[in-house]
Amino acid sequence: MAEAMADAVMVEVMRNHFMGIVRELGATLRNAARTVFVKETADFGAYLVDASGEVFMTPDDMGIFITIGTPMGDAIAAIPRYERGDVCITNDPESSGGMVTHLPDYFLWAPIFAPGAELPMCFAFCFIHATDVGGLVPGSVSPTAVDIHQEGLILPPSKLCRGGELNLELERIVRANSRVPDLNWGDIQAQMGALEVTRKRMGELIDHYGLEPVERGIEGVLAYSERQARAIIERVPDGTYTFSDYMETDFREGLGLPIRIKLELSVRGSEMELDFGATDPQVGLALNLATHGKRGHNMIVPALVNYFRSCDPEITYNSGMVRPVGLKVPRGSLLNPEPGAALGARQATMFRVPEVIMGALAQAVPDQIPACGGGQGAIMFVAAPEFESGTSRVSILQPLVGGSGARRDLDGTDGVDFVAGFYRNIPTEVLENDAPILIERYGLRQDGGGAGRQRGGLGLDYALRVLSPLATVTCRGMERMRFRPWGRAGGEAGTQGRAQMTRAGGRVERLGKIDVLQMRPGDVLELNTPCGAGYGPALEREPALVLADVLDGFVSVQAAEASYGVVLAGGAVDGAATSTRRRQLATERSARPDFEVGPERREFERRWPSPLQDAVNAAAWGLPSGVRGVIRDLIRAEVEAELEAGRAVAPESVPALLANLLAQLRGRLFA
Repeated sequence: MAEAMADAVMVEVMRNHFMGIVRELGATLRNAARTVFVKETADFGAYLVDASGEVFMTPDDMGIFITIGTPMGDAIAAIPRYERGDVCITNDPESSGGMVTHLPDYFLWAPIFAPGAELPMCFAFCFIHATDVGGLVPGSVSPTAVDIHQEGLILPPSKLCRGGELNLELERIVRANSRVPDLNWGDIQAQMGALEVTRKRMGELIDHYGLEPVERGIEGVLAYSERQARAIIERVPDGTYTFSDYMETDFREGLGLPIRIKLELSVRGSEMELDFGATDPQVGLALNLATHGKRGHNMIVPALVNYFRSCDPEITYNSGMVRPVGLKVPRGSLLNPEPGAALGARQATMFRVPEVIMGALAQAVPDQIPACGGGQGAIMFVAAPEFESGTSRVSILQPLVGGSGARRDLDGTDGVDFVAGFYRNIPTEVLENDAPILIERYGLRQDGGGAGRQRGGLGLDYALRVLSPLATVTCRGMERMRFRPWGRAGGEAGTQGRAQMTRAGGRVERLGKIDVLQMRPGDVLELNTPCGAGYGPALEREPALVLADVLDGFVSVQAAEASYGVVLAGGAVDGAATSTRRRQLATERSARPDFEVGPERREFERRWPSPLQDAVNAAAWGLPSGVRGVIRDLIRAEVEAELEAGRAVAPESVPALLANLLAQLRGRLFA
């Protein structure tokens, strides 16, 4: 007993030391970096990783939130031999085995050796989101890219420093493939410096405590986090829970058919399994997410990580937390694409997956899961020549995040969403200094949050003007422009996003999801991000809370009465009129379902019920991977044509439809 207690104390001591070291790694990287992306948005990660590639510590208060469960093993194994002073680099999703998920993420790592050892005992890792790595557009990410070779430079795992000596040839390659070489290389230098600090700190820890306690601490903190997570999972009722949601594909004129993410969440004792086998195949857009089917993959599990931390705020923040989480997703799926698929805008998909998981988990523990948030973490870039010098600048404009969903006992958070994690906004003064733009508006959307006993969080109201002869604006991750965030427990769905351009002459252009946009002096781009959904019936909201929202400008006087049945007069609640209005609305409104998805999704699923979508996917999976996506789109177009003509399509008729389509294609090819 005494030995076990002593071991537990040592693990706790090591946990505190590891967290201090990895926080210093993150702080050094952030403070030494050159770009707004790293210094302000905090789009970076810092990790301590064991010899097998498992993250045993990462900061819980800095950097981006998608570090837990990052699979480092394939990248580590890709380097045949490590020496003291080595620093390795990659941005390749394929050869890193899903550690990297799109090309702008430069991962660097350094081996940490115990005295006299020939093999590393562990590794220090970090990544930054590089501002530009080449490719089709400034910022390197175009949602409409069709393969990864359009997205920029690909670096397989390589030694950037060998035994402490910088690989100058590799530096030249990295610089030559960026529109902002000095800024990019400055961030990489910050990474190298941060890794060196970490190597030194881990050496000091070994010198102080000895090798064995540190090694026991590494496995001990992982095992401790796993036990904490399993204890939480055991409190979730056993069962299989199914939920689905959609990605939107309408980047050009017209509404494309959406991409479905469908999940079966199984809970058995202290194990969870996420089965995405019925999710759509990969697409010819940059929305694919390269997980390689890795257990507990960091891009899949954020909703569970957040749930575990909500249940136990003291849970140890490392990959042991997701050891009990299995993942099933076939190769060739949206969430496990074949090599060469476009991946740049994968964060849009990564934000939708947690909402699908929360929708499934809400069926198991309904009182613990909030309504759906805005589901958007769009990143916007501007490339523009400075008026005086003509020098081109590429800069991030702002993470455009929606509002969060309401919770059982609390309103949603305005201007930020659960699934967007630790994204920080960028001060307007910094943006206007970094790029030739003027921010005309930056506030919250009135009347956007889904009505409910608890109100959904408000999205952003954002407008910018260009101060350059010509600017190219790119954006990826815009979502919820068509389907609304879903409400919970009788709450209303949230409000979709919208975008429009007011040209210098006053002409207004309605925009859909932005890919590449040209702006000239005087043009004003206006963006409203999606708003979170409500929780509970709106007529049960306290009138005093509605009044407070009106006084804050979050809800209009008209919406207070129409949505909440609260009548205001003279800046106060008219109690008698409110009671009358609420009784009237109660007789007019039908009961809301537990998941209120909104009229747009209901109409789509009326035309395309789940069995029909399943049948089309099943037909596509029988095709070779190289033509699967193309033929699937043709099948969907044939079905849509039948539906437009007023003819129903039964799921069992899809195989015959496919056979006829293939016969026509072969006839044209071999005529």
